[in-house]
Amino acid sequence: MSSVGRAKIVWMAGGWVALGLGIVGAVLPLLPTTPFVLLAAYCFARSSPRLQLWLESHRIFGPMIANWRRYGAISFRTKIYSLSTMAASPFLTWALDAPIWALIAQIVMLIGAATFVVTRPSLD
Repeated sequence: MSSVGRAKIVWMAGGWVALGLGIVGAVLPLLPTTPFVLLAAYCFARSSPRLQLWLESHRIFGPMIANWRRYGAISFRTKIYSLSTMAASPFLTWALDAPIWALIAQIVMLIGAATFVVTRPSLD
C-alpha cells in the first residue's frame, strides 16, 4: 500500500473517531460536540469526498460545519446548550465524589472551552 493510501486510512479513522466523540458529546456534558464534528469534517475532507459530502449535508451537523467555515461562528442555540452542559459538569463530577484535583482540572478546562465558545460570533 502506498503512503498516500495509508494517509487516507489514518485521516478516515481520525474522522470516524472525532465524529464518534462528537456524537457522544451531544449527550455527555464532558465532551464538546462542535469541535469534534469540525475535526471530523477536516479529516473526511482529506480522506473521502463521499464522507465529507455526507457530513456536510447532514441535517444536524451540516449547518454547524457551514457556519464555522463561512463565518467562524457557533449558533446561539449551540452556545446556550454547550455553556449549560459545561456549567452542569462540575456538579456531576462533585456528586460522583471525584477527587478534588479532577474537579479543579475540569473547571479550568471548562473555563477555557467556555471562553472560546463565548468569544465566537453568533449568527442567530
